[in-house]
Amino acid sequence: MAEKDKRFSNNINIKNKSASYEFEFLEKFVAGIVLSGTEIKSIREGKVNLQDAYCVFQESELWITNLHISPYKSGTHYNHEAKRIRKLLLKRKELQKLKKKMEEKGLAIVPVRMFISERGFAKLEIALAKGKKLHDKRQSIKDKDVKRELDRMKY
Repeated sequence: MAEKDKRFSNNINIKNKSASYEFEFLEKFVAGIVLSGTEIKSIREGKVNLQDAYCVFQESELWITNLHISPYKSGTHYNHEAKRIRKLLLKRKELQKLKKKMEEKGLAIVPVRMFISERGFAKLEIALAKGKKLHDKRQSIKDKDVKRELDRMKY
């Protein structure tokens, strides 16, 4: 029996580090994502970029745009498009809650991290977020510096 291919991993945890710098998270949700073809193989190889991705509502469905999943290198002509719009799967009540909050306030839905669930499905953690002002960004930089100094003192 052949050994399991070592390029693929179920321990995927891809984070959007710039999102926590740019936004203040108000509430987080875990959503499934509709994938096609070889996208799951590229995700298991860790070839995903969440930096420029954001979520939008089209009618009553939530979609993620600008999520870059690199084409699978061993794929054939059935390989997927890297930056296509993908549908997110949430419960109806969660969708209604998100849509209501987005309409009444100037909030955004931002992807925070992508991971593989215990059952082997790709999941996306999204957050209802409010944009930070310049002074808020300075405060988060200051907090990071203080934390770094405290960690250095411990060792």
